[in-house]
Amino acid sequence: MKRPRGRRLRGLIRKEFLQVGRDPSSLAIAFVLPVFLLFLFGYGVSLNARNVPIGVVVEHPDTASRAFASGFLGSPSFAPHYYVSWQRAREALRGHRVDALVRVRSDFARGLQAPGGAGIQLVLNGVDTNTAQLIQGYVEGTWAAWLQQQAHATGNPLVQPVDLRARTWFNPNARSRDYLVPGLIAVIMTLIGALLTALVVAREWERGTMEALIVTPVSMGEILLGKLIPYFVLGMGGLGLSVAMALWLFQVPLRGSFWVLLGISALFLLVALGMGLLISILSRNQFVAGMIAIIVTFLPAFLLSGFVFDIHSMPLAVRAITRVVPARYYVDALHTVFLAGDVRGVLALDALALGLMAVVLLGLSALRSHKRLD
Repeated sequence: MKRPRGRRLRGLIRKEFLQVGRDPSSLAIAFVLPVFLLFLFGYGVSLNARNVPIGVVVEHPDTASRAFASGFLGSPSFAPHYYVSWQRAREALRGHRVDALVRVRSDFARGLQAPGGAGIQLVLNGVDTNTAQLIQGYVEGTWAAWLQQQAHATGNPLVQPVDLRARTWFNPNARSRDYLVPGLIAVIMTLIGALLTALVVAREWERGTMEALIVTPVSMGEILLGKLIPYFVLGMGGLGLSVAMALWLFQVPLRGSFWVLLGISALFLLVALGMGLLISILSRNQFVAGMIAIIVTFLPAFLLSGFVFDIHSMPLAVRAITRVVPARYYVDALHTVFLAGDVRGVLALDALALGLMAVVLLGLSALRSHKRLD
């Protein structure tokens, strides 16, 4: 008597869950890897400059120059080193002991009283241009804060030709962690979805158990569903762990709806599972499938999704390639949900792109799956 289809599918799902429970590497990828990556990027990586070694040279110490130079001591951005001569400061910059030099000239106090104002010299190590630009901005901020303080102390208004009032939306504290951690969730979900499923069908072929499945009454669609559903559950479990750490450990705000986050994450997980499953079906070798999954899914998710590098700063040809990287749309949706809220115009386009990719990849996986040995 033919077993009902629902019972066959439940049996396949139970078999796959038992396989996951007996495979420590699958559980490690789903639950240990997210914790490791979140700790590494949450605590070890920062796009903000902190404790930057900077050399300060005061050529003629007086009340005004000392007050300005001491302003670097109170800033968390700088670890100032004071030098008595410009020559020694330049040697420190060449020797990479400091990343920038601030020179307060001998006519600093007189310049404060002159119509043109006083000037300071800033020399930057331009090897790392991003860090150099950050340091320049921080020094200019320290200079502006000191001028404002001096104007308040003397009772004279600070005259500026332009009244610039900056407002930072969505991340007012300018914490890079609030930007990195949501993007990292996309990388984690890519690894969980693509890497785990890239091995499942290939493992069956290597162990010779696929032949046993083929001769059973189960259809190829049931076999694929039996493989996808357990890893979808595993992936959503990894998502829950990652979001919990983002909210409660790293204090990343969630300004949008949790259910919107859950829905868009489920769409992306289907895309990642589809990519991994297609790779597994085509390769039939666990080692090859794993290498292809890392190259095709993880590296683009890390480099071309906007997680670390701004897509708008990339060359036109590379920006065109990012259009077919699923993680690009997921990273954009995560940043929107976490930091801006439920912006429907943005989230709808991202969800549409991910939905189309999920249909295409899962459809290709079904078309390439056959109950035969060739």
